[in-house]
This record gives sequence, structure tokens and C-alpha cells, in this order.
Amino acid sequence: MSGMPTIKRLQNVYLVAREPGRLDAFYADALGLPLKFRDADRWVQYNLGNASLSLACPEEAAPATSGAVVVLEVDDFEQDGLRPRIEAAGGQVLGVRDMGSHGAVMSLRDPEGNVVQLFKRAAA
Repeated sequence: MSGMPTIKRLQNVYLVAREPGRLDAFYADALGLPLKFRDADRWVQYNLGNASLSLACPEEAAPATSGAVVVLEVDDFEQDGLRPRIEAAGGQVLGVRDMGSHGAVMSLRDPEGNVVQLFKRAAA
């Protein structure tokens, strides 16, 4: 299908938390998850092999999100026809956020209100 993003892998699942830094004690110390990346108390990311589990403060999360967010890595999400196809299937594009050297994410809401993000790595 023209304009269809190619899903490469499950990139990340993150939990929206009021204080991600405080939850680190549970995930790192109690569960033993290995730290992959930390941005102070805004974002804590653990390495789970081919994917990650992260803790995100509300400001780092997709708009109007609580709970868990599935992040799927794609080559590109700017293909022609992607937005109309999402909307025709009952979804909603919430926005695109450029994260500089990390890449960019397109936030979506599925027909039942769950938030999913498509993650595109920055060009090397």
C-alpha cells in the first residue's frame, strides 16, 4: 500500500510517571533492569535487548497521555497518505515532535483512545 510505514521493530514502551527518577529505584534496584539512557529525572530508559522500557515525565510523553505508550520504530512517517489513512481507520494524529539528534516521533491515538508513537531515528 502506497505511503505505508514499514515497521522495523518494537522500539520502546514507556510508562508516564509523575516522578520517573523516583521510580528508578523500583525498576533498576528491585527488578534489576540495566540502564540504557537517563535524562535527569525526565526520562529513564532501560535496555531490554531489542527493545526498551522507559519512564517518562508527563512533559516528555505524547500529548494527553497516561499509562503505557507503545513506540514502534519506522524508517519514515512522512509518507503521502499516512495521516488520511490513520483518520479513515478511526485514529487521530496528535502531532509530531522533533527530538533533534535522537530523531522524531509521530503520536497517534487509536480508535479506543490508546496512544501509539512512530519513532524515526535522526539521520546519521
